[in-house]
Amino acid sequence: MTGTVTHDPPPGPADRPGRPLIITEDADLLDDLLRLCAAAGATPEVRHDVPDSGDGWTTAPLVLVGDDAARRVGGAARRPGVVLVGRDQDDPDVWKRAVLIGADHVLMLPDGEAWLVDRIADVAEGIGRPALTVGVIGGRGGAGASTLACALAVTSAREGVRTLLVDADPLGGGLDVLLGGESADGLRWPAFAASRGRVGGGALEESLPELHSLRVLSWDRGDCVAVPPPAVRAVLAAARRRGGTVVVDLPRRLDDGVAEALAQIDLVLLVVPAELRAVAAADRVAAAVGMVVRDLRVAVRGPYAPGLDDHEVARLLGLPLAGQLPVEPGLLRPQASAKAPGATGRGPLARFCAHFWERVLVESGGTR
Repeated sequence: MTGTVTHDPPPGPADRPGRPLIITEDADLLDDLLRLCAAAGATPEVRHDVPDSGDGWTTAPLVLVGDDAARRVGGAARRPGVVLVGRDQDDPDVWKRAVLIGADHVLMLPDGEAWLVDRIADVAEGIGRPALTVGVIGGRGGAGASTLACALAVTSAREGVRTLLVDADPLGGGLDVLLGGESADGLRWPAFAASRGRVGGGALEESLPELHSLRVLSWDRGDCVAVPPPAVRAVLAAARRRGGTVVVDLPRRLDDGVAEALAQIDLVLLVVPAELRAVAAADRVAAAVGMVVRDLRVAVRGPYAPGLDDHEVARLLGLPLAGQLPVEPGLLRPQASAKAPGATGRGPLARFCAHFWERVLVESGGTR
């Protein structure tokens, strides 16, 4: 069991890694908490009471107070990130003790173990602001969505932002190929097919190929063409926890795995060539994606059919206009260039990506 005490919510976990603080004299409870810390990859500091200097109490990113120690902790200064941990599910006074120590949560073992492992792992990883996650999807086949996804990721990484590019289309041939890294060392999607629960963000990042100063999660050339939805959820959650930017290249078919990806995406760009048939196809894609994603924008790609421009395409689809995608060989025929899309930082595609990130940065109120 876990519960939240109804007072002002605490700020998010600290931006830097730190050691959780455990305060208890209950030997059995301590054994359980040490086991859960080990499972989360954290080495805690253990005390029987609030540290005399107060430093450990005020600086630890997370404090786990055993129910036996609640009264001894009652006089300590109020701080966020305090969890009262006990075992008696039927004790009605536990909430009073939680208020006494200013706890954010009340947790009962063993029911709350999974939640607590996640919380401990967050502070062990030094979780800060989640990554800005942008999806790219084609309004029709061959729209250039994969090339735009690569260019956005390459542009983000070139600006010094931690960037992860996720290939969510198992039938797309692999974004590592598009980036010229099909033989690069590192794991691909099939290696994560059995993932459940929590995936470590740092471990995920270090296991992936590094291409053009960004990490890439792509597909191999094997027979695996699907990853269970729980694995998609766990992997993308791990990618987002590390902060920076995550770019997801989405397939046009929307199955359960893609729905899990969409649920963690902040903004989706729908790439639509400026032709009537493409607009008609994109309208169906937009209807499906719009059921999951709140921020869906259209990027219109020329050349333009008679009577169409970028504003008219956006009007027909009823979507905000993200901009006009440039017409250049790297977008229409990516195989024609040995360089990754947007890698030079020059040309209309690179400029589109740079301006896009600038706009999104202003909208999100973040820093890059």
